[in-house]
Amino acid sequence: FSLDSDEKKVMLRCEARGNPPPTYSWFVNGSEVHAEADYRYSFIEGNFIITNASETTDYGRYQCKAQNSFGTVLSRDALLQFAFLKPFSTKARGGVSVREGQGVVLMCTPPPHSPEIIYSWVFNEFPSFVAEDSRRFISQDTGNLYISKVQPSDVGSYICLVKNPVTNARVLSPPTPLTLKTDGVMGEYEPKIEVHFPTSVLAAKGVTVRLECFALGNPVPTITWRKINGNIPKKARLRKSQAVLEIPNIQLDDSGTYECKAENPRGGTAFKGHLQVYTLPQWVRMINDTQMDSGEKLQWECKATGRPRPTYRWLLNGLPLTSQARIEIVNGELTIHRVQQTDSGMYQCIAENKYGAVYSSTELKILASPPVFVPNPMHIIATLGKDVLLECKPKASPKPRIIWKRGDRRIVIMLLRNNTLRIVNSSRADEGNYVCRAENQLGSAEMTAMLWVKEAMRVELNPSRVEVTVGESVVLSCKATHDTSLDVAFQWFFNQRPINFHQEGGHFEYIQTQTSTVDLMIRSILLKHAGKYGCRAQTSADTVFAEAELLVRGPPGPPGVVIVEEITDTTATLSWTCGLDNHSPISTYNIQARSPFSLGWQTVKTEPEPVTGDLESAVAVQLNPWVEYEFRVVASNAIGTGDPSAPSRAVRTKEAVPSVAPANVSGGNGRRHELVISWEPVSEEFQNGEGFGYIVAFRANGSRGWKEKMVTSADSTTYKYRDETFPPLTPFEVKVGVYNNKGDGPFSKVVVIHSAEGEPREAPSDIKAHSISSSEMKVTWKPPNPGPGRPRGYEVSYWKDAEQEESGQKQRTVKNETSMVLSGLESNSLYHITVKGFNSIGQGPASAAVTARTRKAPPAQPPSNLLWIQEGNNVSLSWTPVKAKDNESDVIGYMVMLRQEGRPHNQITRTINPSTMLSLPEGGTYIIEVRALSEGGEGSLSSQVRLVTSSAKNHQCSVHFLPLNLTWTALVLVVLVPSVSW
Repeated sequence: FSLDSDEKKVMLRCEARGNPPPTYSWFVNGSEVHAEADYRYSFIEGNFIITNASETTDYGRYQCKAQNSFGTVLSRDALLQFAFLKPFSTKARGGVSVREGQGVVLMCTPPPHSPEIIYSWVFNEFPSFVAEDSRRFISQDTGNLYISKVQPSDVGSYICLVKNPVTNARVLSPPTPLTLKTDGVMGEYEPKIEVHFPTSVLAAKGVTVRLECFALGNPVPTITWRKINGNIPKKARLRKSQAVLEIPNIQLDDSGTYECKAENPRGGTAFKGHLQVYTLPQWVRMINDTQMDSGEKLQWECKATGRPRPTYRWLLNGLPLTSQARIEIVNGELTIHRVQQTDSGMYQCIAENKYGAVYSSTELKILASPPVFVPNPMHIIATLGKDVLLECKPKASPKPRIIWKRGDRRIVIMLLRNNTLRIVNSSRADEGNYVCRAENQLGSAEMTAMLWVKEAMRVELNPSRVEVTVGESVVLSCKATHDTSLDVAFQWFFNQRPINFHQEGGHFEYIQTQTSTVDLMIRSILLKHAGKYGCRAQTSADTVFAEAELLVRGPPGPPGVVIVEEITDTTATLSWTCGLDNHSPISTYNIQARSPFSLGWQTVKTEPEPVTGDLESAVAVQLNPWVEYEFRVVASNAIGTGDPSAPSRAVRTKEAVPSVAPANVSGGNGRRHELVISWEPVSEEFQNGEGFGYIVAFRANGSRGWKEKMVTSADSTTYKYRDETFPPLTPFEVKVGVYNNKGDGPFSKVVVIHSAEGEPREAPSDIKAHSISSSEMKVTWKPPNPGPGRPRGYEVSYWKDAEQEESGQKQRTVKNETSMVLSGLESNSLYHITVKGFNSIGQGPASAAVTARTRKAPPAQPPSNLLWIQEGNNVSLSWTPVKAKDNESDVIGYMVMLRQEGRPHNQITRTINPSTMLSLPEGGTYIIEVRALSEGGEGSLSSQVRLVTSSAKNHQCSVHFLPLNLTWTALVLVVLVPSVSW
């Protein structure tokens, strides 16, 4: 308990089970605690609460006692300790002065504390902590700081900082100054171990053990570890530059003598200590609640393991139990002779060693009651001719004396040892009442057994043996012949197990045809339904069981293991074992194979063909060489085809000369003076061995000798042959063959392939270019003369006059077209243009460059001051003419665009005048926009004019004016209403 805790209460919890509920009391250091003795004590049920707990008055071992009317038990001990950390003494510490190279120990001298604390050291000022390495070490046992070899950088002030891991409190010691002497440097000296683990280390099983070892010396010593007569556990870890050996989860076999050794060039020293692992007691055998009759012998044994070996003691109702009179105690064994009612109570066996104790609690109940029979009377129905057992089992303690009588006559000769009356080969004459009398010192009682003897029951199950085919249905009928005064119950079994009619997928149905007859319907029979079916008929007097056998014919089961006995390049000799024929003889076997190139399992040809059901071997033929195969066998009979066998191990057929030539040999294209030959590669399935490649043979038409070239890659699909001497489109005879490490295979059929025609040789002619607008230009040309190197399209290059050709842009025709429109050009700019042909081989020469200039840009100023007069659906529209600037194209007309609001389609009217007449359809809202037209293209749009027309017959005239640079509409309305005469 932390003395710094805000909650100034300690609660010790205790809970026991019992009926009636137990009451509790507490003991501290063996003395009972009374609530009235100290105002700080209070009890809530079994919990003990101490307010304002202090170490001086409340430290100690606490134990809880629970008791009710049946007995008393004690809890295990609980040790109450207090966590605290006092401050360091404020007295100044003296300085330490050493020579450079000398070792030093700075003492921490921690203040009073509980429990163990964690040490660290501060150098000069917080939070600059001393870093541990091979030269500096902080012992968590002593708290001291060890420096094996002092250096000038170590000079300074050192403060010991300790932390309580329970309260998290920290305190700092007064500083200890470390200085260097000026009378010289310390020479080299051999190591001296300053801190080490004890010569005997005790550790509890399962904890982590830390063994410390650190030495002073110059040069800095190295630390090594070993276990005498054994190996250091693999789980062990070396910490802090090997100054700490850490062994987690320590076990009994980790015990032994450990040695640490410190060495430097001047010498070495070692230290040995023994690690001993102890274990708390653990139960192997515990005692259990026991009920006994008075006078019987009680024997209990409790047994526990532990190191050191545990000792045992016994408690009865919380008080020590010792050997006396009827009671014998030998270690963990308790024997009580002739138990009495006073021996009842709660017993506890305690196994303990110096490190802890475990408790096992149990209740001993001594029974004492006069005889009582339940039920009484007892009705028994027996089967004629069979033995009958009449039991007499009263509840009584101590055990009663039993007497059987029939009428006034006592029965002795037919009694068994357990007081059961046995009637052999029962008959009608045995019917009647039998009385069992039981008595002990507490009283007596009688039980009447009423016996009736009935005729034996017979059961018939038909048919007793039946054969069916998979998918069929069958009915088994079970009829019982029995005494009509007794009810009969039936139960169906399959292979000695009761049939669960709700979990059999609807295959089984229970049918009650008569009171003494039931049927079992088996529908859609499967192979798994073959077996023994049993019918059990049961009355209160008898149980009879009958069985029938159901044989199910079906497709064969899977054949046994398939073995590949011999393999060649195209055959495999296979053998297998016959599977179940399922009551229909196997007629044929089907051999199937699977390879990396097949789509699943495929049937293979065999010798013999077919493979009849009496065979268990065959030869798979027409396999492909150098292919890995798996084989399986499928059996068939008159019913159908069964499941396949498990696959054989994978085997590879042997190598052979290739037998398949490449397909679709063709070619063409390529660069000038090239002959390009292509083919479909041969699948790996047909390469027949390693070292597969192609032989490409070709010759010019009319020549005799073939040129052959080897292509070593099995994945190759093309070969290119180049010769500057043959002209374009020279015809060649070509064939492609195959080979592997076994030899040469066949060639493909001879085909004729022409050499490449090459890239275009001539440039297009008659190049012309003219401007369409300020950003577009049309270029036309004539194709080169027909011949080898025909263009498949054309590329147009263009660049501005001030630019280099390399920085220009290029566009290609989609097909073999002879014109192109260049767009996205700058206005009023001079462009240079060339055209060249291209095909799949490459590009031809470029034409001579031609020049053309784009037109000036259209006017940027939109039409303004729009004025319109609307009379009905007719509109007269005018605007201020647009005047082009010097760098703009002259205006050659105007475009008036009319569209109905909400629709994208425009109705366009062109005019050379700054006015026009428009006729609008009735009923709608319309938008009018105007733009200037020039050689450079279309100018900017004017502001929108929005008009509304109606279907009214009244004529109205309105005049509208849209001032320059305004986006809203100012309306001047003149309404002319014609006079109407009546």
